[in-house]
Amino acid sequence: MNKSELVTFLASELKTSKLQASRVLDTVLAGVHKGLREEGTVTITGFGTFEVKNRKPRVGRNPHTGEPIQIEAGKRVGFRVGKGLKQLI
Repeated sequence: MNKSELVTFLASELKTSKLQASRVLDTVLAGVHKGLREEGTVTITGFGTFEVKNRKPRVGRNPHTGEPIQIEAGKRVGFRVGKGLKQLI
């Protein structure tokens, strides 16, 4: 399912327009972004937890030449599946 299909699903479930459903989805995603930026974690009970994780610098390989390259430290977002979602899948 992509974002467009999710908006269509929300619109039918909420019995509203796709524009309103799109705004609802964008607002939820903005909340997740804000939570990750400010607190580093967002937990949705029964669904899962989004968490900012730090990556250490490491050595990788250039796929074209095979030469080693230095990859800088950075951040990534991890997701741990919640119990409710795990049981559904």
